[in-house]
Order: sequence, then structure tokens, then C-alpha cells
Amino acid sequence: MKKILEIICCILHPIAVVLIWINLLFRSDIGLIAKLTWAIASIVPLVPFIYVLTGNDLW
Repeated sequence: MKKILEIICCILHPIAVVLIWINLLFRSDIGLIAKLTWAIASIVPLVPFIYVLTGNDLW
């Protein structure tokens, strides 16, 4: 059960990143640097996904 929850969390993150990027494309209230910063920062939690897929436990 624990491994299934880890995989679900890892699968939902890339979907959230794509939704963040779409939202950033249409926002006009922040500048380009802020958009790029948010786009890059949203990718960082991809590391747990790789960690789980390589056979390690997240929790």
C-alpha cells in the first residue's frame, strides 16, 4: 500500500507541473523573470519520482 501511495504522488506531480506551466503562460500580472523562476522551481520535486522508481522507499 505504501508503494502505491508513493507512485500516485509521483504521478500527480508531473500533471501539476504542466498545469502550473499553462497557468504561467496566461498570467500577465507577473514578469518574465518571475514566470521563469516559478517554472523552474515547479520541476524540483521530480527528484522523489526518480528516487521511487529506482527502488528506494520515500517514507
